Amino acid sequence: MSEVTGRTGGPDLSALRIDERARRDPKRSTGRLIAVGVAAMLVLGAAAWLLLRERAPEIEVTTVRTDKGGRPALLNASGYVTPRQRATIAAKITARVNEIYVDEGMRVEPGQILAKLDDSDARARLLSTLAERDATAATLGDLRVNLDNAERELRRVEELWDRKLVAEQNRDQAKMAVDSLRARMILAREQVTASDARVKVAQQDLDNCVVRAPFGGIVVSKDAQRGEMVSPVSAGGGFTRTGIATIVDMGSLEIEVDVNESYIARVKPGQPVTAVLDAYPDWQIPAKVRTVIPTADRQKATVKVRAAFDRLDPRILPDMGVKVTFLGEERSVPAGAGRTLVPKTAVLEEGGTAAIFVHREGRLERRAVRLGDVRGNEREVLAGLSDGEQIVTTGIKNLRDGQAARVKR
Repeated sequence: MSEVTGRTGGPDLSALRIDERARRDPKRSTGRLIAVGVAAMLVLGAAAWLLLRERAPEIEVTTVRTDKGGRPALLNASGYVTPRQRATIAAKITARVNEIYVDEGMRVEPGQILAKLDDSDARARLLSTLAERDATAATLGDLRVNLDNAERELRRVEELWDRKLVAEQNRDQAKMAVDSLRARMILAREQVTASDARVKVAQQDLDNCVVRAPFGGIVVSKDAQRGEMVSPVSAGGGFTRTGIATIVDMGSLEIEVDVNESYIARVKPGQPVTAVLDAYPDWQIPAKVRTVIPTADRQKATVKVRAAFDRLDPRILPDMGVKVTFLGEERSVPAGAGRTLVPKTAVLEEGGTAAIFVHREGRLERRAVRLGDVRGNEREVLAGLSDGEQIVTTGIKNLRDGQAARVKR
């Protein structure tokens, strides 16, 4: 005890030392490093979670609109945009394509040349037929000269016969020569006529080597290439094309839908309808029922209905999917009344309740709404929304009330 006591009587701390072996103990150093690393990871993870939590997602919005129309929706149907005039232009003969002048998307006029086929054979046949006709026509001149001479000889023989200077046999032979030449003249003329007909056929074969558009429209398909064989019949299998190009008259586009036969009584010609293209779900296109095809499909229990657009638009393309709402008679609507329609994708239905996210000043507000009828790709909202508000239309399941959000540009 006296060894660690100082002169003043207190403990002498200068004798205390840290054991160098304990300071260099690797187990204690490793544990300290692990503890520091775990703490840093927790801090970084918490910071990342906070950043992701506060990160504003990009959203797509649409403006709420109120439908002021007074026509009720009677039924909905789905179909496609179809043209009344659509044709795959084919050649009338079998030949090789020498030139083709159209491509997809090109507008053509009636009578415009679409392609030219190899016409070497047709041109050779035409020249041969013309030569035959000219040769036949040349015999007419010789027969006419012989007929004139035979008629003069007949007149001389008849004069001699009247004077009893020649035998009756001579007169008969002169008459026979005239009649024979006249018959040969008639035969030659008929042969020339037949040759003219063959020339027209050969000329038609030559003209068939030029393929023209029967009506104006847009080329939607180029079905043959230069150097390929085309034929009105598929005699060559997969190596022979049967068409040159497919043309659609864009002015004849209309809607074709299948209506369940149980509801066909609600449809009549001239009835107004509203069409919504799948490609443009926010665009309502007015149209009218053109005709109800007077037959039913026994397999699908449907009746085909065709509707004409009130006004065509370049955005309307053949074979586009379309949803049609058939409207009823006009009804009176009180002032200030109307139906608020929103896209189906904006409605979040959970547990028998419906909600919509409203975007206002960079924040989202989850708002409960009361729903009405379905109208195509839209739902009627009876209560909970005001006209002109912006609502979220996509990804609503991943959003929450009060969350910051940015409108996608």
